[in-house]
Amino acid sequence: MESSSVLSIATPTTFTQSLYDELASLVKGPIFRPIDREFRERISTFNGKIKPLSKVLVSPLDAQDVSTIVRFCLKHNLSPSVKAGGYAIAGWSVAGDVVIDMSMMREIDIEAPITTEAGVTWTSLRDKPAGTSKGKDVAGVVQVNAGNIREKSPIAEATRPEAIRTISPKRPREDSPPPPNPQPGQVASSGQIIHPSADDVHLRSYDAASGVVGSFLRGPPLPRVEGDTPREPPKNRPRLHPPGHEADMPVLESRQVSSESATSSSGGSTTGSGSGLSTSGSSAVRSSGTASTSPLGTPGESDSGEKSRSPTNTDPFGYIPGVSATRPSMFGGVEPFNPGLTPSSASVSMFSSAASMFPSIGTWQNSGVTVGAGPVRSYGPSGSPPAVRSSFGFRNPAFSGGFPSTSGAFSLPTSHPVGGVTAADPIHSHAYVTFGAGMRQKEVDLYTAENPLEGINRMTGENEQGLVPYHIPSSAHPVGSSIMLLAGFGFLSRMYGLSIDNVVEVEMVLADGRIVVLDKDTDPDLWWAIRGAGPAFGIATRYKAMAFPIPVVYAGNLIYRFHRATAPSLIKHFRDCIKGCPRELYANVLLTTGPANQDSLIVIQLCYVGPKEKGQEYLQAISSWDGERPLLNEVNEKSYLNQQDSVAQVLRGKRGRQWFMRSSLIHSLPDEVINKTVMKFGDTPIGCTWIFELSGGAIADYEDTCLPKEQREAIWTVAALHQWDMGVDDPRCIESAEEWMEDIIRPVSLGGPFPTFLGRHERPERTMACYGKNWDRLAELKRKYDPHHLFKNNFWPLNKRGEPVEPSYNEPPSP
Repeated sequence: MESSSVLSIATPTTFTQSLYDELASLVKGPIFRPIDREFRERISTFNGKIKPLSKVLVSPLDAQDVSTIVRFCLKHNLSPSVKAGGYAIAGWSVAGDVVIDMSMMREIDIEAPITTEAGVTWTSLRDKPAGTSKGKDVAGVVQVNAGNIREKSPIAEATRPEAIRTISPKRPREDSPPPPNPQPGQVASSGQIIHPSADDVHLRSYDAASGVVGSFLRGPPLPRVEGDTPREPPKNRPRLHPPGHEADMPVLESRQVSSESATSSSGGSTTGSGSGLSTSGSSAVRSSGTASTSPLGTPGESDSGEKSRSPTNTDPFGYIPGVSATRPSMFGGVEPFNPGLTPSSASVSMFSSAASMFPSIGTWQNSGVTVGAGPVRSYGPSGSPPAVRSSFGFRNPAFSGGFPSTSGAFSLPTSHPVGGVTAADPIHSHAYVTFGAGMRQKEVDLYTAENPLEGINRMTGENEQGLVPYHIPSSAHPVGSSIMLLAGFGFLSRMYGLSIDNVVEVEMVLADGRIVVLDKDTDPDLWWAIRGAGPAFGIATRYKAMAFPIPVVYAGNLIYRFHRATAPSLIKHFRDCIKGCPRELYANVLLTTGPANQDSLIVIQLCYVGPKEKGQEYLQAISSWDGERPLLNEVNEKSYLNQQDSVAQVLRGKRGRQWFMRSSLIHSLPDEVINKTVMKFGDTPIGCTWIFELSGGAIADYEDTCLPKEQREAIWTVAALHQWDMGVDDPRCIESAEEWMEDIIRPVSLGGPFPTFLGRHERPERTMACYGKNWDRLAELKRKYDPHHLFKNNFWPLNKRGEPVEPSYNEPPSP
């Protein structure tokens, strides 16, 4: 660790050739100026509206490079900003004079816990060499001196696009040819010439979540419903661009609303016998829509306020009359784990609407195992069922029913591998992942899926290497590494907390250029501050975070057509069905419009981290809504890696469009909010998505970060995600989101959102509200650790004098 020193601050200067030469002589990584052809590629952001005015872009190779850049900025009074692979809607990452592009800091490794006399611990970042050092993994590159070469997990290899199965040590970028001659600073210390690749196109493809959903969303519009007013596109909409890589996916020739099948199950549920799609029959439950407007009970808590978990043998829907947890299965699974599966030639009976929607979908088979045509049971050579091991007994007994289950359509038997991964129990309750700040979350998930840890083979009872994949609790794709400092809410948060709750160490460069490794013991005040507000205090270069065994999830989408008349009833029914649910369940409901000439939809997403049978109970309850049948139901067992793409797939987001986001945390979801939301959403232009995500659970267990307990106890997180084409200037694209938050959501809001969801032009009071009662302490620590206000190009809402700034003060132009 370097000693602290006081650096003199110079007056502002223009970025001359001599400054460029000075910086190039100090750092090992490549440097790019606006005249260099790769500068535009590297500085581009997800939000195409952003117009960077940066003078230079540097791609450091390690923390020492970052420290050098920080000291250089201090010396010449230049403003740095940090680009770490996120969606950059506000443009803070490219707002500085010097953009520090972290894309080449791509070290990654996973390790099992180390048992010492002090208990279970990990190898500290202080004792681990940087990613460019001998023996450490760089994402996607096999190190010949690493001593051992691990086989890649088939489940990750099968689900990731071919083009990204080997990732270069630099950040993949959009496709463009390499420069004919390297520019000054474009040659890294390894001698590699840095230029873009085509891999980013594939990393930003999200159809791995569900091929059927991808085809459905790209199909033609549904027949117009009499009386419904067609939704208007944004004004002055330009001609549509030709389709991109998504055109490779099959497009449906027609869609129809699901209709009654000729074959009904005895339980009143109607299922497609082979299609994997399903619709519910006559419902025993009608959502009355009369829920109290008082705050809902925190999921997983008793009336007395004590934390509890739902017993596995209780009916989670006992409070809903007429619903039994033992009802027959009603679910549809249409996506096999292994893309190598091929449609069977066997004839399959499918209900009429599914047959017309997906004529190519029948049963799927591989190695003699049929998937999707009904219950699958295959017991091993002896013909008897294998013994099922007990639950993990770890922090959350999510997999007490085993991995995977052996009952119900689309289940795979324990004697057969799921996606090439043998059914197994984990040895370790958790693992530790070390990764550089240049790794996007999708790349981290790919790596950990490719490098499973040891487990107990269910068939042999023996310990074997490479059986169980582990994953860090994080936001859904696409996000960059900064979520590890700004909350990080996602599918696993209700079980294991936010991303910031699972970080155990951070290597960081502070505002004076010092390189420090922070944990709970080294600097408690700074450790408290960076977990929730980290970008305002330093530049993270490496992380070490906890990961948990997630072999398979029961997850997917229920897709309905949006109707103003029936949408409130569906949302209220969804809310009531998941009230009091266990921490293993994540759920959201999205209202989404477009894209152009497409249908407005309501999408309910579930992700149950545990036995399929328990997840089915929630699917059955939600599907029992008697308003209408879903257009598509593809909830089923799948890899967590694929599930991480599901939100982005439904959003149908495009890099380079204009983007706007607003979010909030709310303590309840009363009928009035639902009713007004539906009416307001009915008038939004095409390209808008509004989402209610179930929060709570383990998020409220942590109190040692700068996010206050009041925010953590929120029952729902809500967000408006709006996208529209460049060249269009329609005030509704922004005003509708602001009005929804201000007029409808604010009365039940707890203040600001999780900092992860801060967007463009945020008012200072909203940003400060993210931290509630902790704001004053946080502001005082900012003055202590960054007295010169070097790290201003982020969400921080105050200037150097501690005064609130204008909403666009720390953002680049977005004309």
